[in-house]
Amino acid sequence: MPRMKKTMIEEVPKKKTSRGKKEIITVTGMRDILPQDQKYWQAVYNSTKKIANDYGYGLIDTPILEYAELYVKSTGKQTDLVEKEMYSFTDQGGDFLAARPEGTPGVVRAYIQHGMVNLPQPVKMFYHGPMFRHEKPQTGRYRQLHQAGFEAIGEDGPTLDAQLILMGYNIMNDLGVDVVVQVNSIGCVNCREEYKKALVKYYKQHSKVLCENCLLRMNKNPMRLLDCKELGCQPIKEEAPQILDYLDDDCKKHFMKVLEYLDELNLPYNLNPRIVRGLDYYNRTVFEYWSADDIEGKSALGGGGRFDGLVELMGGRENTPACGFSLGVDRVVAKLREKETIVPDDYQPDIFFAQLGESAKKQAIVLYESLRKKFKMSQAFYKDSLKAQLESANRFKVKYCLILGQKEVNEDTIMLRDMNGGVQEIIGLGKLEAELIKRLEKYTSEDGVEIIDTDETRAALVSKKRPHTQERDTEENNLDDIGDLSSGFTAIEDEVEAGTPDDY
Repeated sequence: MPRMKKTMIEEVPKKKTSRGKKEIITVTGMRDILPQDQKYWQAVYNSTKKIANDYGYGLIDTPILEYAELYVKSTGKQTDLVEKEMYSFTDQGGDFLAARPEGTPGVVRAYIQHGMVNLPQPVKMFYHGPMFRHEKPQTGRYRQLHQAGFEAIGEDGPTLDAQLILMGYNIMNDLGVDVVVQVNSIGCVNCREEYKKALVKYYKQHSKVLCENCLLRMNKNPMRLLDCKELGCQPIKEEAPQILDYLDDDCKKHFMKVLEYLDELNLPYNLNPRIVRGLDYYNRTVFEYWSADDIEGKSALGGGGRFDGLVELMGGRENTPACGFSLGVDRVVAKLREKETIVPDDYQPDIFFAQLGESAKKQAIVLYESLRKKFKMSQAFYKDSLKAQLESANRFKVKYCLILGQKEVNEDTIMLRDMNGGVQEIIGLGKLEAELIKRLEKYTSEDGVEIIDTDETRAALVSKKRPHTQERDTEENNLDDIGDLSSGFTAIEDEVEAGTPDDY
């Protein structure tokens, strides 16, 4: 790889810090997803994975870099994505490459390259990951965006169209995002030719008031006229001819079957003749997911449709039907945050392991490695203060806390504290795993539903005193209220280090 020149390094965008020093920042349109934000992204991916499992879709990972020809040929030379947005470059070996701007072409390429035509059809795959588009950064639009998508290749029945529409709706519903499906049919190649002529004829009558993009699209890609978001073009678009009036009998029959299935499912949808999608390979059924409060569809959360000719176009078997959709993860996450949706952390530990004293720390590190393989654990062994460790336990909202001190090391025991009821007792290490399994079961009902943590639940737990339970009576050494950690811990630490306490 060629060595980076000094001038190239100096051109990296920087900003001044409060101390006057310059620091390197993110590339325009790119961003970091910080640890505290990951739970929103994981919630979307977890819901996507669940739906994929429910409907029999297997995960596929395609390369971020592909030959640029893949997207030029599949997506279309005259689409905005290829003309304006695609990150493409010639590498050191002379290959013309592109960072993937979308997921479908790569999945179709993999289907052809790996002979999936010989598998039982349809072949059903899903993916998630970053895509790259050089467009003007704005709300809901990033140059590194993230998508989660589903593709089913090898089936032409309208049942598949309806089921894919339902799958995307179910993902949104599982996440608590209220959406309305916008659905349309753009017919086949034959249908569209007559429609395009009628559309261009209509738009030419209004050419003096069209935006610059619409004037270009009228000659290059007339269907995209219906995708214009400029306010001045909206009245014209509303009165434009509708493609549904130009569908042939087969396309009309297919679409009516799709709508019948959606009606049977009681799935909320709007028949929207302005939905055309922005890529050349779509045909017949097309759809988008609009947030219920986005009546103009300015920021669709996802969309898809049929692409029956794409496999053949890319060198695969003739007449191979396909259908799919993708979700804009960035936009879905933004909607979750806008609605202040409560999203639990992806990993919620049940047990926190605290220790005090050097010998206790050594034994705790070893014991933790055994326990973490069987339980959802957390720890802060890098902290020496018991108070600081228990504050961490409180933040994690664990069910139980294990406390190991010098006295316990000497006696081969450990303290087990119920963080809900404040009850604590000494357990022999030989019985620890069995006791933890037994105690954790109390948080699950007979039907496998976790008990909701309420004041009544806490009161009930406190009232259930177990044998051998020891409770401190003095304020100085009281651990019953983990929420108030301002007193008692300094004295406890001193006692544990000296190996003298009778309990904590």
